[in-house]
Amino acid sequence: MKEDFYEILGVSKNASAAEIKKAYRKKALQYHPDKNPGDTKAEEMFKKSAEAYEILSDPDKKAKYDQFGHAAFEGGGFGGGGMNMDDIFSQFGDIFGSAFGGGGFGGFSGFGGGQRRVKGSNLRIRVKLTLDEIANGVEKKVKVKRKIQAEGVTYKTCTTCNGRGQVTKIQNTILGRMQTSATCSTCGGSGQILDGRPSGTDAQGLKVVEETVSINIPAGVEEGMQLKVPGKGNDAPGNGVPGDLLVAIETQEHPTLKREGDNLHYDLYISISEAILGTSKEIDAVGGKVRIKLESGIQSGKILRLRGKGISSLNGYGSGDLLVHVNVWTPKELNKEQRDFFERMQGNENFEPKPEKSDKSFFEKVKDMFS
Repeated sequence: MKEDFYEILGVSKNASAAEIKKAYRKKALQYHPDKNPGDTKAEEMFKKSAEAYEILSDPDKKAKYDQFGHAAFEGGGFGGGGMNMDDIFSQFGDIFGSAFGGGGFGGFSGFGGGQRRVKGSNLRIRVKLTLDEIANGVEKKVKVKRKIQAEGVTYKTCTTCNGRGQVTKIQNTILGRMQTSATCSTCGGSGQILDGRPSGTDAQGLKVVEETVSINIPAGVEEGMQLKVPGKGNDAPGNGVPGDLLVAIETQEHPTLKREGDNLHYDLYISISEAILGTSKEIDAVGGKVRIKLESGIQSGKILRLRGKGISSLNGYGSGDLLVHVNVWTPKELNKEQRDFFERMQGNENFEPKPEKSDKSFFEKVKDMFS
């Protein structure tokens, strides 16, 4: 079972953003690869700490994690898992300050300064899902136009920073001469610039291609959720890290079923004679039709609960229910024979309302519906 992100960083669920950042910096410095060369366990803890910080430092991701746990980031995820060293240093390098001077790892030359790997831009798409796809999870294959580095592109050392990725400035202040470093604006911190590129590419040596990308969408996603497919955004120049493909979820409205959390609702209309005599009805459900039996004398407003026939929970804990709302349809027009029959029934004790204690009020039904 995957470790809890709060436990990895050693903070409580009520920790502030500053406390989370401080805890991550402490862990990252403790397990930094420069301090633990060749120690695979330390490297693994370094990655786990970065993954935990990526989620808990983002308010939206943190809220999803608090609600759904690790399940919120599976099947394409919303971020997190599978981070490599390039991801960590490119996203969180500023956390370390100058604690490691010029030391680096995986193509990065230090955290306070030095050469760094540039990350490509993210791409965003929308995917529309049916209720059945949401209920069961689905693999979607979509065509995406993304920029990749073309063959034949060559680079050379940046002349502005001489390949360091950083430029140093010395300023005179009231405290004396101060030296500051900043990312090189010419190469973006990569330490290299474009030397040659084939025709059909842009100024960075990138070309547009259309790719088919497979997206694993877990059961239980909701409208507005965003999944992330790592590395399927635009390439970055040189030896940069590809961006990500961000997938926004849209849902198609079902003609008869309405979703509320993990539960589904269905309005079933029956005639007076069906309510009196009892009947069986075929109704819509995810994955196909189901048949239900209605006992004689069923009352309008009765709610039948079909357990487990709703939406699979995103956190992996079972499924919701299908709630069938029974509505007895009263005819608006009657012929003479029908009217005569009901006039004769007026005052008949069998047709007088006699609610029993087991017949719940409207407010009790609403309460049950959400229990």
